[in-house]
Amino acid sequence: MSTLYRKYRPQNFNEVVGQNHIKVTLEQEIKSGKITHAYLFCGPRAVGKTTLARVVAKAINCQKRENISSEPCNDCPSCQEITAGRALDIIEIDAASNTGVDNVRENIIASARVTPSRSKYKVFIIDEVHMLSTAAFNALLKIIEEPPAFIVFILCTTEVHKVPLTIISRCQRFDFKRISVGDVVKKLTYIVQAEKVKVEKNILEAIARQADGHMRDAESTLGQIIAIGGAEITQAEADLVIPRSDLNEVINLLSFLIKKDAAGGIRLVNQLMDEGVDFKVFVQDTIEILRKLMLIKINPGLVSKLALELGEQVELKINQLAQDLNIEQILVFMEKFIKVYNELKADFIKQLSLEMAIVEICTASQTSKNPLSFSRTAMAPKFAPLRTSSVSVKPEAGRTAQAGVPINITSEQIMEKWNEVLAKIKQYNHSLSFILRVCQPRNLAGNQLCLAFKYKFHRDRVSETSIKGLIEKTLNQVYEAPIFIEAVVDENLEVAATKLVSDEPLDLKKPPQRGEQGNMIDNLLKTFGGKVVS
Repeated sequence: MSTLYRKYRPQNFNEVVGQNHIKVTLEQEIKSGKITHAYLFCGPRAVGKTTLARVVAKAINCQKRENISSEPCNDCPSCQEITAGRALDIIEIDAASNTGVDNVRENIIASARVTPSRSKYKVFIIDEVHMLSTAAFNALLKIIEEPPAFIVFILCTTEVHKVPLTIISRCQRFDFKRISVGDVVKKLTYIVQAEKVKVEKNILEAIARQADGHMRDAESTLGQIIAIGGAEITQAEADLVIPRSDLNEVINLLSFLIKKDAAGGIRLVNQLMDEGVDFKVFVQDTIEILRKLMLIKINPGLVSKLALELGEQVELKINQLAQDLNIEQILVFMEKFIKVYNELKADFIKQLSLEMAIVEICTASQTSKNPLSFSRTAMAPKFAPLRTSSVSVKPEAGRTAQAGVPINITSEQIMEKWNEVLAKIKQYNHSLSFILRVCQPRNLAGNQLCLAFKYKFHRDRVSETSIKGLIEKTLNQVYEAPIFIEAVVDENLEVAATKLVSDEPLDLKKPPQRGEQGNMIDNLLKTFGGKVVS
């Protein structure tokens, strides 16, 4: 019994799944009779390169094809011979097992000198052409450059970068793409109907997602499931062949987070643990869906180009989630789950990091629409009125009123806990901690802390909204006061291990005296992990 992918191999352009951008061009060339002498089909495996090459060979040699059509009739002797693999004028060569120059000379060059026996064109389909040796490519180059009028070459490859440019330049190149989940599902639906097998659509979508755009893989997987389940396929039978998909559970978890139902989220996580779900894969799927939600919010047009297609039923649920989330929430969720992904391996309680992330998101300030928002307004209620005298500043233009909250923090206190700030920043963003290690905390005016950087790109990075919010959130946690930052560039700042000072003092309230300078440098070196070597 033949496998499904062989039994249902496309026999005309209409049956080829996807690749419409290629089919339209080829069909037009065939209709007009202006076919080229060499084609290069490149792209991922199992997306229809060899199949389409055979359809082209069949169409240009079809004896009953009408001039206004590009489709082969599949009825004439030529079409039937090509379908059965018996056509003498259609020569398929596997370059992976025929890499040498001698094989090219014997199988291609010598054969190309002989006119077709029955067909109009003699077609050479060379699969995995990138496997040919340099000498073989050199031998092939001459015949591709000046072929007889009755010769057509179709070169297929998954690694086009290994094909010499001299070969590529003499071919009409077509880049194949992975097949979308929707197109794969359509083909699988056609197969199960033809096989008289009942399969739920969500199972077909799971097969399509697992195939990752490779049609042959999807058909092979479907064949295995049909062999197990018979005339009616259940989810349990499908799970024996394809890895369990927990995308629906990911959506359920995100729904709990949106409703701030920490208990429901934790119950779901523990249920998944009891069922043996791989949390690493589960968190990966969560991040993938959050990324898709982010793209939807930025520009829906980006989704079709940059995001993984997840199937019609899952897509509908994702679109519903998008209506209930804003971009700030999505970014916070993503940051949390990326952190969970990095911590899972070290957890002595398997689900602990995931549970903590759920609790942190769901118990964030109820006054903010954005869970765990870095919003200054959301953070302000945490701080009690000051009991000691302090400096108060008026809010600047463009800043929130919270920038004027009085605090009782000195520059010395800032430096005393700066290492703690760096340690907490490292937990959220590893690379950001290194940037802050080469900055210099300067004056503290009211509740605004000035950070000096030697390089503009460091200043620009820290000034980004999300990064600035993260730093200010950490400062709030460490100093228990609403401290905001202002980043500046000081080209005179020295950031070497032996020195981290500039022409300006740390505490502008009182410029350091000569006797204090040494202690200040020692403190800075201790703070930033440096040492004096000379």
